Amino acid sequence: MIIETGRLILREMTEDDYDALYAVLADSDIMGHYPYAFDEDRVRGWIIKNIERYEVFGFGLWAVVLKETGDMIGDCGLTMQIINGQIRPEIGYHIRKDCQRRGYASEAAKAVRDWTFINTPFSIIYSYMKYTNVPSYRTAMAYGCHLVDEFEDDTNKITRVYAISRAEWDELRKNS
Repeated sequence: MIIETGRLILREMTEDDYDALYAVLADSDIMGHYPYAFDEDRVRGWIIKNIERYEVFGFGLWAVVLKETGDMIGDCGLTMQIINGQIRPEIGYHIRKDCQRRGYASEAAKAVRDWTFINTPFSIIYSYMKYTNVPSYRTAMAYGCHLVDEFEDDTNKITRVYAISRAEWDELRKNS
């Protein structure tokens, strides 16, 4: 599976992506809104888990690669997550620190959003994050989401949930 955008290629992760992904997931600044930064075992487990997701669901978090250089700069994709007690399709993203604030996360998330509505029966796609994670919810809004829920939990204290429906996506496509 490969998705191409103007500047990016999204593809399935492999174990060869370990070093590039470690640079993202082990960075405490990037993972500051996550319960923890990853160590070596967690990064290897992350890759294995996504390879399993591709086999089971046909999707997962994909490697985000710069077309111009071939560098993997993070991940973005669709996973099934428990959000406020319900299993929901969620677009997640992590971008290497030196590549942030360049629109890569929103470009990748838009591509995943489009792929999801074209290739799955899901009628709503979600992104959720710790309430203090401003860059993450700005990315969710950039790919068309709006705030639909906020709840207290032990992990994030307060979790924000953003979503876009298939009907809203259709409207976006008509108006662009």
